[in-house]
Amino acid sequence: MKLLSLVVSAYNEEAGLETFYQTTREYGEALTAKGWDYEFVFVNDGSRDRTGEILDDLAARDTTHVRVLHFSRNFGHEAAMTAGLDYATGDGLVFMDADLQHPPKYLADIVDQFDAGYQVISMVRTENKTAGLLKNITSGGFYWLINRMSEVHLEANASDFFAITRPVQKVLMNNYREKVRFLRGYVQNVGFRKTTISYEAAPRVAGSSHYSIRKLFVFAMNTIMCFSNMPLKLGIFAGLFSGFLGMIVLIYTLVTRDGAPSGYATIVVLLCFMFAVLFIVVGIIGEYIAVLFEELKDRPIYIVEDSRNL
Repeated sequence: MKLLSLVVSAYNEEAGLETFYQTTREYGEALTAKGWDYEFVFVNDGSRDRTGEILDDLAARDTTHVRVLHFSRNFGHEAAMTAGLDYATGDGLVFMDADLQHPPKYLADIVDQFDAGYQVISMVRTENKTAGLLKNITSGGFYWLINRMSEVHLEANASDFFAITRPVQKVLMNNYREKVRFLRGYVQNVGFRKTTISYEAAPRVAGSSHYSIRKLFVFAMNTIMCFSNMPLKLGIFAGLFSGFLGMIVLIYTLVTRDGAPSGYATIVVLLCFMFAVLFIVVGIIGEYIAVLFEELKDRPIYIVEDSRNL
């Protein structure tokens, strides 16, 4: 019988964790009819509530199916998924959140695609009514932007709900160890035979999203820096535009013979524009340097303080 590893990152999810476990376990048990067993690989990402205690209790009650990793502190969602990637032992791996927004009812469809020979399965979100208009717009804008700035094509509205086989897991473990990470992007970039499954995000079973607009913006910026060098070329385009603007002023001066456009306001506007472009380019270069600095420090992606049933 094949084994399906359910990698679940959890940060302050005490209110809905038991419900998630019971609901997902039912769908996991149903997989036996398809020749698949299952395991949970829970990653407690430095939670400050009772999440750790609840996970330890689940591990004690279900020693066959529940594995638990406890981080020494909060390292972030990407680090938690990476830890699950490293410790999962299944023939197939499914990455999902503990809030039930990633419906476990699709586990049967996922193993069907595995059995059909697919090795990468991206779960594409068709609708997320609980996200709000702003997040839905910015999410769509992010994928539109990165697909035009990068050579890598990312499925629009692909989420952290995805599945891979063990051969893909080994490639990601051995070759994709950046400190500034975007695992769902790596999964879509790694190759192998892949497909997509559409799903509608369910309401959170409890609590609220841990991603603020600010965190999402920083995350989007880091992702763009990791997958594209197009922002670095902004200086070239800015220089060309400035040169073109200078030529327009020169031609105007020669044709009208009135001299350069006069006025204090004109000079101030031009100077402000040029310095704005300059500072934007410097800021972009600084962001790339910050990413390089993180890589050069070579600090661990995560630290496991304790574990259960591993």
